Amino acid sequence: MAIQEKRPKVGVGVIIYKDGKVLLGKRKNAHGEGSWSFPGEHLEFGEKIEECAKREVLEETGIKIQNIRIGTFTNDVFKKEDKHYITVYAIGDYKSGEAEIKEPEKCGCWKWFSPDKLPKPLFAPLKNLKKQKSLLI
Repeated sequence: MAIQEKRPKVGVGVIIYKDGKVLLGKRKNAHGEGSWSFPGEHLEFGEKIEECAKREVLEETGIKIQNIRIGTFTNDVFKKEDKHYITVYAIGDYKSGEAEIKEPEKCGCWKWFSPDKLPKPLFAPLKNLKKQKSLLI
């Protein structure tokens, strides 16, 4: 039996803009618990990043987004949890709906924040994105 080689997984973080603010959720029951992150999750096999962004945002928040475009990525290693992700960022504009907790086992709340006044602690991929001094956030 062959030993399965460890490989990074692909996550998609979705930066949603509404009235100059971005949507963040407080994580629960997963790595990074208690930190703030964008909506998003794993990219499914054969799925386009834009499709994943639209699907995950709707599943997690009840919000519909539009004008989805692909941004940068971060290389995120979680040593304590023995996890490694490449997080691809999709950027979308708010279209409709109210942010609600659709997955209460994963998220404690959703709130809109000014990009220059983000809450702490930030989820590691979001910290890494800020270190890039990306124009996304």
